[in-house]
Amino acid sequence: MEAQLKLYNTLSRKKEVFQALNPPFVGLYVCGPTVYDEVHLGNLRQFTSFDIVYRYLSFLGYKVRYVRNITDVGHLSDDGDEGEDKIERKAKANKIEPMEIVQKYTNSFHHVAKLFNLIEPSIEPSATGHIVEQIEMVQRIIDNGYAYEVNGSVYFDVKKYLEKHDYGQLSGRKVEDLLEQTRDNLEGGDEKRFFADFGIWKAASPETIMKWNSPWGVGVPGWHLECSVMSTKYLGQEFDIHGGGMDLKFPHHECEIAQSVGADGKAPVRYWMHGNMLTVNGDKMSKSKGNAFLPMELFEGKHELLNKGFSPMVVRFFMLQTHYSSTLDFSNEALEASEKGYARLMNAYKLSATLPSSKQNTEETDKEILTLLDKLRLEMNDDFNTPKTIAVLFDLAALINKINDKSVFVSEAVLSKLQADMKSFVEDILGLHSETKDNNLAVDKLMELILEIRSSARENKDWPTSDKIRDHLAEAGIKIKDSKDGASWTMN
Repeated sequence: MEAQLKLYNTLSRKKEVFQALNPPFVGLYVCGPTVYDEVHLGNLRQFTSFDIVYRYLSFLGYKVRYVRNITDVGHLSDDGDEGEDKIERKAKANKIEPMEIVQKYTNSFHHVAKLFNLIEPSIEPSATGHIVEQIEMVQRIIDNGYAYEVNGSVYFDVKKYLEKHDYGQLSGRKVEDLLEQTRDNLEGGDEKRFFADFGIWKAASPETIMKWNSPWGVGVPGWHLECSVMSTKYLGQEFDIHGGGMDLKFPHHECEIAQSVGADGKAPVRYWMHGNMLTVNGDKMSKSKGNAFLPMELFEGKHELLNKGFSPMVVRFFMLQTHYSSTLDFSNEALEASEKGYARLMNAYKLSATLPSSKQNTEETDKEILTLLDKLRLEMNDDFNTPKTIAVLFDLAALINKINDKSVFVSEAVLSKLQADMKSFVEDILGLHSETKDNNLAVDKLMELILEIRSSARENKDWPTSDKIRDHLAEAGIKIKDSKDGASWTMN
């Protein structure tokens, strides 16, 4: 099946039909978290954006291999500390093993991802699990003349690369403008032949804990290297989509392209997708400004900037109301509006499953519904436009309420399509579900126990206890009905 997905191609700077895909297989690689701390909201937004990409391509019938890595070594700090690994620095500060840090924050990330209803990737490789492949890629780059070794470190030779290739094609930057813009100036010092050269293997100091043997001595892989290795290992030397945050476009993704071309002679990615940044009340989100709150702080309302907590599904819905390529601004007012909008949409979705069909005066309503259902696909086909898709779902919600009120009527065939598409777009594509869904089983089990206690009280003619249970449940909105077959309950 041919999906006409118009994606923004950062290489050509224009919208074009997404024809490079070869059904039924699509390769999707997304830069995952660096597990030295709790995952932050910026990460969460990017993972949600690509969760939507994965879900929608799967809905269209593609077999998607979704690879999202775990960075557990080689992520250099950016605060002028001569490139100390962030994980190792935190492990030393806490006097524990680096892999304890990795395990703790990997577990935490998975927990938040589950709360946020992110589908697990097909493969979740780690940097430390692919050291051999990273060493092999460095060697290929050296063999092809695009890297050089100095004192046990290996640097990518950008000047040599520029003789035949364009370093800066993705970000649109010129090398002469990069001198004050690249954080890689912090590493290497006098070892580098050219200021824009970047480390692909770094010699380890005696104090380094996580280090490996290589042909150039004991060291660690450069940060950019892991994604070049893991993406091409699992998706091939040329694959379809590579995603990440806008902040990764340079230098990380630019270096990925150079490394892959330098090693194997091929630009690896057909389509680059970059999510935009987060702001809070119009200001850039940052720890120094005191406005950077973590996902769990947002869910629980435990931050001075928050009036209250917001559930994971409300936050997910809020994020989807802004296109992934646009800036997303957090505010109490925006989140509260999303809370109401989410409730309105989910109520209509729940109601759609119980609507009656009719054989009278359905032509106009049928036509309107079918037009809106087609529009759902058109909006998602246009660069995964979730805000416009949600707007169409609200139009359908208004019609659902009218059908329920019997002010308009719908035929059985169109109603069946409406119900199927509401499930597909609300649950399967947008990844939204009812907040009470996960609590239903617990409530059922609790009520089963309460009714069992009440039944024992009635058998023992302990009417005060029996009545007390009934009355207290009634105050909570739960009605008990006694019959010859036992007691049952309903919730108002």
